[in-house]
Amino acid sequence: MHCIDMFRRAGTAAAVGLALSLAGCASAPPDRAPPDVGMAPSAPASPDTASADATSCHPPRSVEPSARLGPPAALRSMHEVRVQAAMRIVDANPDGTYGDRPPDVLLAIPVLEIELDANGSVCDIRVSRYPGQALDTTQLAIDAVHRAAPFGDVSHLPKPWTFTEVFLFRNDRRFKPRTLDD
Repeated sequence: MHCIDMFRRAGTAAAVGLALSLAGCASAPPDRAPPDVGMAPSAPASPDTASADATSCHPPRSVEPSARLGPPAALRSMHEVRVQAAMRIVDANPDGTYGDRPPDVLLAIPVLEIELDANGSVCDIRVSRYPGQALDTTQLAIDAVHRAAPFGDVSHLPKPWTFTEVFLFRNDRRFKPRTLDD
């Protein structure tokens, strides 16, 4: 009977530990919760706009594009889109980026999947990877992408018009698009 009591106590302790863990998940501090970075879905097509290009999507922007940028160059591949986007992100965010080698230890590494419409405007941004700390860097990266758009006409390229960018944040919260180190 003594062994059975030990198993019951161990089971009870495990159940209590699990309950405490789950309770901790439900009440995580706000600074540890992923920021609300989802893009609002486009409004449903009305009869007057139903004839518009079905590949066009223009979700609401929270950040105005940079006036410093010229028009994007012509593009021949999604690789060129990705490289031009990384350069435009740096040009549109001069106070938030760095150009030298990333440090060995980074503050945060958010990864964004960026979907474009036919003219190269941002259609949607999905977070592929939230950093384990400094969660605000995810929103900094999203805002930087919006400032740099549009990225050039992609209508002649095969779909999907999507690319991924990795943002390498230093402790001072300046970032570098990983594409520029390829």
